[in-house]
Parts: sequence; C-alpha cells; structure tokens
Amino acid sequence: MADKQDDSDYFVTMADRNDAARGTLAGAGDAAGLQALISRAARAGRKAAPVERWNPPFCGDLDMEIRADGTWFYLGTPIGRMPLVQLFSSVLRKDEDGRTYLVTPVEKVAIRVEDAPFVAVEVNAAGRGADQVLTFRTNVGDVVEAGPEHPLCFVDEATTGGLKPYLHVRGRLEALVARPVMYELAELGEVVAVDGVPTFAVRSNGAVFPIMPADRLERLSA
Repeated sequence: MADKQDDSDYFVTMADRNDAARGTLAGAGDAAGLQALISRAARAGRKAAPVERWNPPFCGDLDMEIRADGTWFYLGTPIGRMPLVQLFSSVLRKDEDGRTYLVTPVEKVAIRVEDAPFVAVEVNAAGRGADQVLTFRTNVGDVVEAGPEHPLCFVDEATTGGLKPYLHVRGRLEALVARPVMYELAELGEVVAVDGVPTFAVRSNGAVFPIMPADRLERLSA
C-alpha cells in the first residue's frame, strides 16, 4: 500500500485520546518509550518531516540534549541507536526565539542544543575553481551541497582565537563542521578578492565563502 501523502503520516495517529499522554514526545518517560515512538513513526529513516508547515501547541521541555560533538542524550543517557537519533533529527526545528524543538503535527517540545544540532563529518570536492562543488555528509545522514541555498560561514571563537565553521542544513538548523573536515576545507581554500580585500576562501556551487583575510592567514602561518 502506498504511503499517504498528507503531512500527518510522519507519525501514526494514536488509537484513542486516553493513550495520548504516553504516546507523545513529552510523555515518553524512558528509553523504552522512545523506542515505542520510533516503532510508530511511519517514515523513520526517510527525509526530514515538513516541520516548517506544522504549528502545534508547545507542550513543555523534554530532557533531551545534543552535545557539541553531535551525541544525543535523553534523561542524561546517550542515545546509542542511530535510527532513533535519525528519527528525532528529522523533526527538529529551530524557531525565531532561538530555541530548538522536536515538532510533530500535534505537539512541540523544546530540547537543549550545546552548539549546533548536526555535525558535518565528511566532505567531497568535485570540480575546480568556480565549478567546484562541496558536498557534505552529516552525522545523522543528511547530504548537503554547499552553495547559495546552503552557505558555509566561519565564526571567530573568542575563547581559542580560532574559527568555528558552520554549514546551513535546513530551516534555521546548522551543522558544525568537524575539525578533520575543516582541515580538508583549508586545503581547498584559495585567495580571492572579496569586496576588494584579498581573502582566503572556499568556493562551492558558484558561491564564495570567506574564511579569513589573507593577511591574517599569513600572520598565522608565519
């Protein structure tokens, strides 16, 4: 039987309202409850849900956290099952208030994110110069081509004096680029003029993403 085409088929409707509390994200009290949720997910492991089109009520905070290294925790315990992590990552949404939520057609719960919700763990470079395309894979299996719709940005990290690179994934969600991948990007970088200033940058899909001024790179390399 073919999948339904409406948005609600990302999650199977509960049998009756009496079961609703323990059949929701906010009502899942332990790892077994989370596993039950994934078994009821009609599209676990498929593409991200259309969460931007859903406007459910806020149902409180969930004791779930995404650490800076991409590890997910629930009730203080790491979530070790990747299909479960992929399921929850598919219903992530960051709203204008700066908070990150798990969103279904019937509820929205807030979770904690230490840095970015995703980590870019691999990059492939195809082509050269203006024709270069950088394709990234995240820790939860998203594949994203950097470009005008998915920009790279490099943020100064005040505590270390270094740079933290981020890749736009979808909505307001970003992936922190892992350090080994950042080293690969550095190898692909070149000095180009950005607003008349020589700048060390990388290219992808016709866009130029500045990393730092060329003179700063020279000082760091000296």
